[in-house]
Amino acid sequence: MRFLFIVALFSCGCSGLKEMSDSRSITDAVEEVKEVVRWETLFDGSSTEHWRGYRKEGFPAKGWLVEDGALHVVAGGGGGDIVTVDQYDDFDFSLEWKVNEPNANSGIIYRVSEVKNASYETGPEMQVFGDPEPTSSSTSAGGLYALYDTENKELKPIGQWNRARVVVCGNRVQHWLNGTMIVECELHSPDWYERVGKSKFGAMPLFGTVGRGHIALQEHGNDVWYRNIKIRPLSLRLAEGGVPIPLFNGVNLNGWTHFLKDGGLVEDTWSVENGVIICTGKPAGYIRTVDDYKNFVLELDWRWPSEPGNSGVLLRTVGEDKVWPTCIEGQLKADHAGDFWNLGLEMKADPDRTSGRNTRHTMQNENPPGEWNHYRILVNRGKIELEVNGKIINEAWECSEVAGKICLQSEGVPIHFRNIILTPLGDQ
Repeated sequence: MRFLFIVALFSCGCSGLKEMSDSRSITDAVEEVKEVVRWETLFDGSSTEHWRGYRKEGFPAKGWLVEDGALHVVAGGGGGDIVTVDQYDDFDFSLEWKVNEPNANSGIIYRVSEVKNASYETGPEMQVFGDPEPTSSSTSAGGLYALYDTENKELKPIGQWNRARVVVCGNRVQHWLNGTMIVECELHSPDWYERVGKSKFGAMPLFGTVGRGHIALQEHGNDVWYRNIKIRPLSLRLAEGGVPIPLFNGVNLNGWTHFLKDGGLVEDTWSVENGVIICTGKPAGYIRTVDDYKNFVLELDWRWPSEPGNSGVLLRTVGEDKVWPTCIEGQLKADHAGDFWNLGLEMKADPDRTSGRNTRHTMQNENPPGEWNHYRILVNRGKIELEVNGKIINEAWECSEVAGKICLQSEGVPIHFRNIILTPLGDQ
């Protein structure tokens, strides 16, 4: 319910934002819901429970210290970056930082995936830096590293604490330093892609593509201190057109059509009872949306009412109807939910987990048969993320960017679906 309430507030004020110069900013909207969305402490001055090493299971045993209520990145300590245990899509993130010498270097990197060797290969960075002299460069304190310069920056002297804030809503990003907004930009805009293409990030295909990820604090070989770290999650979709759409009305299959092997009748396989879509599993085939979708966040619940079996969510489905149409499948097969099956489109994924057309998930995260599971699928330009019960367990990139149907499979055994909601991200 909190999600729907927040979306309602934002849809009346911000979902129509088109230009960065619009009179209402994402900051105005955050102010409207600040009593609804509470701050969560990520570092209280003593415990590191909300952090772990990048691509590690635990907090680094070296290179990071807790001292005097702060997290100290030790110069030359070799601890590597740390990341939040949880992942975030839209958020308001705040902390204080200080350095003890000019040119000391670190960064706040956000919407980070751990699929690559370094956090900066996927996440944009708010630079943390000991500016030796006043500058607005994108590689100086507060800049969106190597992409966007700062404006109206007031940096504290070396050795004093600075208050940094990163606000991310949909594709909108703001960097704040000491109470002043110093960077504002729009991810996935023509300007964004032009700047990325001219930078070192142009050679990193996953940079800026992650819709939901970790927040990283960078270890760069210098002494840096962080304290008072907190976050306010914002379940928002402020990209163009980003108003949630129920694909299932809870009553009937309006908005859907079907394909079933050997001309099967839809009423023999698919029905609706008490707000739930019920599939018998036979014959093989699917129901599919009448409309096409290209860039979106899709959320739905599914469960196996008795014996678990096989099914899937087919994305960007194009071409003729057949049992296995041209698409990318987010697998629902028991113990394999979150696998990819590439059924004829372009797609790249982790080669170590890929065999032929199948890319295995990174972990099994399903509930037992009879219990509901939640699927969250991000399809944004060339990137697809599969999240099962709150954990991203598979990612693909350089996927074919085509508008297509969304299909729910009938594949052998009964399966139930409910709460099917799509949030369009626009066709930037």
